[in-house]
Amino acid sequence: MGAFTSKRWRDVTKGNVTFMDKGKFLLAARRFRRGAHTEYIISLDADDISQGSNAYVGKLSSDFLGTKFTIYDSQPPYNGAKPSRCASTRRFASKQISPQVPAGNFEIGQVCYKFNLLKSRGPRRMLCNLRSSETKQVTDEEPQKKDTELQDATATSESMVLRNKAPRWHEPLQCWCLNFHGRVTVASVKNFQLAAVVDPSQPGGKGDEDVVLLQFGKVGDDMFTMDYRQPLSAFQAFAICLTSFGTKLACE
Repeated sequence: MGAFTSKRWRDVTKGNVTFMDKGKFLLAARRFRRGAHTEYIISLDADDISQGSNAYVGKLSSDFLGTKFTIYDSQPPYNGAKPSRCASTRRFASKQISPQVPAGNFEIGQVCYKFNLLKSRGPRRMLCNLRSSETKQVTDEEPQKKDTELQDATATSESMVLRNKAPRWHEPLQCWCLNFHGRVTVASVKNFQLAAVVDPSQPGGKGDEDVVLLQFGKVGDDMFTMDYRQPLSAFQAFAICLTSFGTKLACE
């Protein structure tokens, strides 16, 4: 666990989330309603959170059920990447984080929560697919498949797939439990751990389902801790954890 970087959050009722490291500000996000959808705008400045800001880093967009999320980066993940054509996409007209690179909204991953149609007792189940820099560009002749259901997936050379570790039912306590090694102290449906899915097509597998790459959990009123390790970046980890907020009636 020593390779993890620890962070703390504050969940503000107005929709603002602040990302701190030992009291030092790192990132902030604000929730916006876009019709039936929800977006989190992520910024380097807690006082200037908008897509038109020079501090804009990226955004997280959800479907109307709050079960499928798309992560967008303001910078291209690889040479030749094209920005998303979503209606809310805006480009910077002045200063940028990397002035030599045109900024926009580049899709870099998705997070899905499995439907619980039978309403059976149990925790949330999530799957995260992140694009790597080697992901090839999809052309008009190769449209992406837009699955509406959570499906099994494996990590490839073009993506990294993370799945939440399944908690165990503790009969004496009558609750689901995960070992956070003391980093999480308050029970919450938002608590989770993610590990890389092993690719059976690769010798030795590509991933280790016993190694937690990202864990997130509650430590107090409106306070959470986030631990992550490479190859995840702070922005990727922050965006994934934002998906845990909000009610998900279809998953619980």
